[in-house]
Amino acid sequence: MTNSVAGELTDLELPVERGCPFAPPAAYERLREQAPINKIRLASGGEAWWVSGHEEGRAVLVDPRFSSDKRKDGFPLFTLDAATLQQLRSQPPLMLGMDGAEHSAARRPVIGEFTVKRLAALRPRIQDIVDHFIDDMLAADQRPVDLVQALSLPVPSLVICELLGVPYTDHDFFQSRTTMMVRRTSLQDRQQAFAELRAYIDDLVTRKESEPGDDLFSRQIARQRQEGTLDHAGLVSLAFLLLTAGHETTANMISLGVVALLTHPDQLALITADPGRTPMAVEELLRYFTIADGVTSRLATEDVQIGGVNIKAGQGVIVSTLSANWDPAAFNDPAELDIERGARHHIAFGFGPHQCLGQNLARMELQIVFDTLFRRIPTLRLAAPAADLPFKNDAVIYGLHELPVTW
Repeated sequence: MTNSVAGELTDLELPVERGCPFAPPAAYERLREQAPINKIRLASGGEAWWVSGHEEGRAVLVDPRFSSDKRKDGFPLFTLDAATLQQLRSQPPLMLGMDGAEHSAARRPVIGEFTVKRLAALRPRIQDIVDHFIDDMLAADQRPVDLVQALSLPVPSLVICELLGVPYTDHDFFQSRTTMMVRRTSLQDRQQAFAELRAYIDDLVTRKESEPGDDLFSRQIARQRQEGTLDHAGLVSLAFLLLTAGHETTANMISLGVVALLTHPDQLALITADPGRTPMAVEELLRYFTIADGVTSRLATEDVQIGGVNIKAGQGVIVSTLSANWDPAAFNDPAELDIERGARHHIAFGFGPHQCLGQNLARMELQIVFDTLFRRIPTLRLAAPAADLPFKNDAVIYGLHELPVTW
């Protein structure tokens, strides 16, 4: 590979749909072979650096000289219009959009809620939830059953509701708004969904402040009151992030993981014969699909050299986690689904200080779902060809709109 072309503007236009539901767009491989870092033109105007190499992507994501603050001028937003910028700048930043000490101060009080030890106490309850929805599937009068509605969505939704103290009776509301926000629909629809969900969460936090319970938000409120630092707006931003990120991504990974395992029976046989392999399978599935590609954008705050490329202060950078997770320099034969490869070094959850806060919860949910589903319904199969399934090519978070299954 050579970096001699790194400064030249390529013809990549974002967003790019996956031509094959089980592979990145062909343009990603072409660019990565050309150079691990290329310059692209954004659909919203302007240019940005496109980082598609695994080593280079990790280097960007761990470097404090790259800012995550989307409110800064020059940040590489896919939709850079006055209304979006005003919306971003009128709200307190989400934790994902904070840098340095501000980010550490916001993350530190919450990270204890997501440790492996603390989440282990939730395992029996998550198991009960999964079993409950599989019971309902088995009792269904008609087949096929849409696994998205029967299992993929309700499991992480109920788990995050119980963890955060959100009434599960409201899940249809926040699911519909979250789905609208991550789809490539009209700007007006996305802004309306954002405003409605933000208003709902603002009211929820207000109720928690007056009627606390035994949940994450109530504990954060109690801590802030004890410290004399009660920050209502900051709690709303935190609640917004955790509620929206806490179910959409896991739900899509459940559906995609089921499709991948059913279409790779040799890999499925490995985990059904030995559930001890399921954690490795989850890591490989996370790498293979990398459903939140392109959300790891950054802005250089000073001149930085990454992979031999000079990135100037004020230039935008987009790390393609999907391309990086299919980099043959990091993963041998990346197009092969191989649950025994040892893919824990993937960056599907990001990397560095902004690595996904809820990754341990997502891993545990996926492991429990896959083990339980294929143990309890060993004859599960797709009710439509995989190529005909309605994949989410119209969304920022990749997944499936529907997944008909039978047994």
